[in-house]
Amino acid sequence: MSLYDELGGAAAFDTAVEIFYRKMLSDERVARFFDDVDMDRQMAKQKAFLTMVCGGPSHYTGRDMRTAHAKLLKHGLNDSHVDVVIEHLGATLRELGAKEEQIAQVAALANSVRDAVLGRDQPAQPAT
Repeated sequence: MSLYDELGGAAAFDTAVEIFYRKMLSDERVARFFDDVDMDRQMAKQKAFLTMVCGGPSHYTGRDMRTAHAKLLKHGLNDSHVDVVIEHLGATLRELGAKEEQIAQVAALANSVRDAVLGRDQPAQPAT
């Protein structure tokens, strides 16, 4: 069974993403990054991304993590902000009754894209 299924599938992910963004938007450490963001679109992208990385149906069509977050780096995005994301993901999952092992798995998935989000990975090389 995938982590997506263990956590409750589509309905659970809908609820989790809504709760997660409520937390993010009310947190002064990160709320500014969502100024001028279409939150309905953002939430749909986040749900598709989390669904994909947790082993659910893959409908993610967004940009790669490096490209998607490049503009935010110019506004000061750094490790402390990624830590806040992981903190709120964990709190959201706990609130929804997830087990600590499942929360740790989601945190590991979030950490696995940290370097790409912060532009520290190697950009993809064009095919020759």
